[in-house]
Amino acid sequence: MFYAHSGNPDDKSDWQQLAQHLAAVARIAADMASVFGGERAAHLAGMLHDLGKYTPAMQRRLEGADIRVDHSTAGGWHALQAVGGRDRFMAELIGYAILGHHAGLPDMRGTESSLSARLARFSEQDLDAVWQSELELGLTDLAPPFEWQAQSSERLAFQVAFLGRMLFSCLVDADFKDTEAFYGSLKGTQADRAWSALGGLLPGFLSAFDACMADKAKVDNDINRLRSDILAHVRGKAGETPGLFTLTVPTGGGKTLASLGFALDHAAQHGHRRIIYAIPFTSIIDQTVGIFRGILGADNVLEHHSAIDEEKIDPEIRKASRDKLKIAMEDWAAPVVVTTNVQLFESLFAAKTSRARKLHNIAGSIIILDEAQTIPRHLLAPAVQVLDELARNYRCTIILCTATQPALDKRNFADGHVLGLALEGRELAPGPAHLAKRLKRASLELAGEMSNADLIAALDDNPQALVIVNSRKHALELFRQAQDAGLDGLVHLTTRQYAAHRRIILADIRERLKSGKPCRVIATSLIEAGVDVDFPRAWRTEAGLDSLVQAAGRVNREGKRPIERSIVTVFKAPDYPPPSEIRGLIGDFSRIVGKHDDLMNPDAIAEYFSEVYWRAGEKGLDAKSILGRFRIDPTQLRPGTTGTDFGYRSAAEDFRMIDSRMAPVIIARDPVAIEAVEKLGIENILSGAIARKLQSYIVQVTPQARDLLLANGHVAFVRPDLRADQFAVLQTESLYTEAAGLIWEDAAYLAVENSVI
Repeated sequence: MFYAHSGNPDDKSDWQQLAQHLAAVARIAADMASVFGGERAAHLAGMLHDLGKYTPAMQRRLEGADIRVDHSTAGGWHALQAVGGRDRFMAELIGYAILGHHAGLPDMRGTESSLSARLARFSEQDLDAVWQSELELGLTDLAPPFEWQAQSSERLAFQVAFLGRMLFSCLVDADFKDTEAFYGSLKGTQADRAWSALGGLLPGFLSAFDACMADKAKVDNDINRLRSDILAHVRGKAGETPGLFTLTVPTGGGKTLASLGFALDHAAQHGHRRIIYAIPFTSIIDQTVGIFRGILGADNVLEHHSAIDEEKIDPEIRKASRDKLKIAMEDWAAPVVVTTNVQLFESLFAAKTSRARKLHNIAGSIIILDEAQTIPRHLLAPAVQVLDELARNYRCTIILCTATQPALDKRNFADGHVLGLALEGRELAPGPAHLAKRLKRASLELAGEMSNADLIAALDDNPQALVIVNSRKHALELFRQAQDAGLDGLVHLTTRQYAAHRRIILADIRERLKSGKPCRVIATSLIEAGVDVDFPRAWRTEAGLDSLVQAAGRVNREGKRPIERSIVTVFKAPDYPPPSEIRGLIGDFSRIVGKHDDLMNPDAIAEYFSEVYWRAGEKGLDAKSILGRFRIDPTQLRPGTTGTDFGYRSAAEDFRMIDSRMAPVIIARDPVAIEAVEKLGIENILSGAIARKLQSYIVQVTPQARDLLLANGHVAFVRPDLRADQFAVLQTESLYTEAAGLIWEDAAYLAVENSVI
């Protein structure tokens, strides 16, 4: 008898039989892949994934022998031997998935852990032949009925590689779930994975949405009537064929609710499985989550943005804990998911099992990309390609939702350009140019250089005003100088503050603005991305046009003031040079300034993005050469050779939405955070559950800054024996203040000061 997982008694009476595990994983994986037609391939991957456990060595390991056994290569090797003909490329995808189902998707070549190196080392002589009588394999008709882009070898290679990642997702999630169920049965427990299906919830969702909109309509004014008209027009498009859409509505036009209304109606008509709303910054995710939960119910909305990396937990520490399972990452089975662009796109290019297991649940979804223009330029080409593929072959509807549409219509490019999407006739809004005029609430005024002293003088003259700068350093120094000048109502808002604290600060800002109290806010660009505030005036350090338009959306938002007095002054900050990326965008903006009377109309924005893309070039739009990691040679797709050359692992390592990886510091000042940190000492509480509690209590700093804080005792890892170096908690409370947030720059100096008696 061969086993997949061990139990408790010596007689093995409660151990999981291997054939049963393989059949269960195959069945679950096939069900997951059925949404995109990949069920036969996923079934075969499930049947073969643990084939290497049909060996005496692996069985001894299950009995407790301290030996290393590669049980992942055998199934991939056999798939490549057994499958030929037109399904040969599917066999290779199954091979990648099986060899990666524990360690993550491998590259084809390049290292000792690559697929080709592992296959070359493999010998099947240790496999017990009994597997052939215990397993029923389907070896034909494995390819899904896709719309293949055979006219371009590069596009075809990307499609095939992405299918491999989707099959991998089905396999690892099925494997995790069957393993979890087995160990749960031993303990008499069952993981709570019960989410109601979107289809069954839609009637209630639609009733709640309509009631919410009817309540808003009771306030009868011009802006609300216009928002109602926009919403009605957008919802009227819900019957259109699923696929790619744009929703171009200026700030104040109700994009969030219009996109949600469309998604609910569209899902009701076309049977989509979930709604995924992706936001560019964690700073505003709570605002959107609050809106969605208020309408749809808290139990139906999953918020997922991990500021703590759950993948870093040491495997040996996992092994030593009471729970035998790997920490379960979110699988996005919820009917509505609110997440970040980082979480969404990095998952779509992930190689690690924990990140990739959710991918199959993205298929069949409506994906709303809020502030679509914020997708980083250096990764825009692969991001656009994956969106196109999701819409083309995975039953997804994608909505590019923004006030500053990033001009990705293929009509704007030469044939075959990497950014060209089929967007003609797919605008959901009723006339973006007309809306831009109707909803214009502020104007841009270009100024010259302004020092901090100039800005403080401007703030002194304006009791309610907003200043937005490009760096945390500039914001903090300007704030401190304004404090020294004695200005009333000063507020500092940056990512030095943790998200839960920023929510409190923003609530105070809104109350001050509403009541007419002094409210002079100095902020970084985090306030631009959809934050609902309404200032009479603003000053913005020069940046790209899209950022300037977003800044203007924080001025006269409700249209209660004259446009001619609602000004965003754009200035140069000579003492704070912009980083290179922003400097390039400033140049792009400067080339269109004299060509348009209104710099905030859609034509100006489209020309601005054309300048951005022209300057970047195709190489700049895929700066890490992600697309070049996936190559295919159809002439080599036959037994004994490999026709795919996919760099899954290397591409995942390089596909980073934020180039400089930041390190989290937990600020445990609030009762929720204090309680969560205390639970780190309880061994049987999973780190993932605690990490999610702490998401709103994180400040991201550079790794070098955190190392300095750690070295000087201001930050410490809590319970590293159980949690490794995952939970870095601030110990010196004085480094975090209500006004400034976390100040790390003087960590070494403060350590010396603290040692003086």
